[in-house]
Amino acid sequence: MFDQIERGNAVGKREFNAVASELRTSLILTQQELRKADCPVLIIFGGVDGAGKSELAGLLNEWMDPRWIVTRAYGPRTRREKTRPEFWRYWVDIPPKGQIGVYLSAWYSQPLVDRVYGRLKKRRFELDLSRIKEFERCLADDGALILKFWMHLDKGQQKRRLRKLEKQPEQHWKVDEQDWRNWENYDRFIEVAERIIEQTDAPYAPWRLVDGGDARYRSLVVLRTVREAIGDHLARRARPQPAVQPPAAGNGAENGGGAAAYRGPTSRPPLARVDLGASVDKPEYNEKLPNLRRRLNELYRRAKDREMASVLVFEGWDAAGKGGTIRRITAALDARDYRIYPVAAPNDLENSHHYLWRFWQRIPRDGKFAIFDRSWYGRVMVERVEGFASEAEWGRAFREIREFEDQIVGHGTLLMKFWLHIDPDEQARRFQSRAETPYKNWKLTDEDWRNRDRWREYEAAVNEMVTRTSTAAAPWQLVPFNDKRHGRLDVLTRLCEAMERKLG
Repeated sequence: MFDQIERGNAVGKREFNAVASELRTSLILTQQELRKADCPVLIIFGGVDGAGKSELAGLLNEWMDPRWIVTRAYGPRTRREKTRPEFWRYWVDIPPKGQIGVYLSAWYSQPLVDRVYGRLKKRRFELDLSRIKEFERCLADDGALILKFWMHLDKGQQKRRLRKLEKQPEQHWKVDEQDWRNWENYDRFIEVAERIIEQTDAPYAPWRLVDGGDARYRSLVVLRTVREAIGDHLARRARPQPAVQPPAAGNGAENGGGAAAYRGPTSRPPLARVDLGASVDKPEYNEKLPNLRRRLNELYRRAKDREMASVLVFEGWDAAGKGGTIRRITAALDARDYRIYPVAAPNDLENSHHYLWRFWQRIPRDGKFAIFDRSWYGRVMVERVEGFASEAEWGRAFREIREFEDQIVGHGTLLMKFWLHIDPDEQARRFQSRAETPYKNWKLTDEDWRNRDRWREYEAAVNEMVTRTSTAAAPWQLVPFNDKRHGRLDVLTRLCEAMERKLG
């Protein structure tokens, strides 16, 4: 693969200076156009040590407006980063729409190094590459432009480059013993790098191989590519796009799906199988609730000692009982160890990112609880039914959500998803009760009444959501809530049982 790169390219100082002013001006103008656009740009530099990656990142910041550029370099995960799923640190650093992210030693670096030094088995290595490809696809589907440059030097060039850096007083710090160990393993690095490029080169995120031997040559190649790619991308997005149909529900085999396949459709819709007649009388409720709280408190403290995080998702019909159930759970927890996230319409900052970005921000660190009163499932329910997301957007969200949840569970976090189910008659009774109770009036809005008129549309969306996102690792818990006492006990019981299984 790397034999195909044209070598020995060089650009003289006079030739470079002749085009530099025009190129710099056009880059600034292109960046100003990007600032008005509805997409971010991600520029990833990979390649051989000493091939000019950091110099190019510095040049982009120098020739463009650095206020609208996010530059990140990643080393081994810090203690704080290890308390969350691996891709958490990359997701939280994604730039907002209209800005540029420049990445050094990004999500490719650790799999490359670990595979070269035998710390990563082939099967896990291939899984990591699949996850990277899905990550980039997720961002590209949302409109991001992804530019990936592999900066190359042959073994002799790299040795000379490292020696030169060592001799320069202001740059010798860039070379250490690890760089020379990497150089000794040059052939193995190239072998693994070829596999990475082959597996992660995609139409939506192609690799560009660049000869890094001459600083002026590589600068012109990269900067011209950035300018032209951003211009072409903005022009394409300005043109009307043909409608894209969402993938049909099936057996979980969509191309690029998450690691956890969803269960296929059944003859009866999931909600139709929920027994809404279940109930508990008040004496039984008052007897069981304190016992369940004690049981949950013991499990929560064990989970904290074991540094096991928990993510609880509550979805359900308006007035189903989410708030009351959450209060019964948090009564058994220490307030310092949980956060409740009531999810409403995204704010301006959240709207400037991929819809999953705001939820990645809220993933708890090990030993903590995060409780979502509504969640990322708004994409395939409210946004779908109300038309806030296009068919293509909510259609691909099933795959994106499965991958998101698979990463949460893969980190060792307990993820539980509860759908609190009631029928339309019970909802009408609760709405009326809210209207007649002064301290509950604030809960009832005109939108709640309007949503009742679209019950069947929401019901169809929920049935598809459950079918396509209930996985072995993160199944949906469909809880009957026509009787609130029964529903609360049921949720607490299922939560305790899941924690017991997880904790062994």
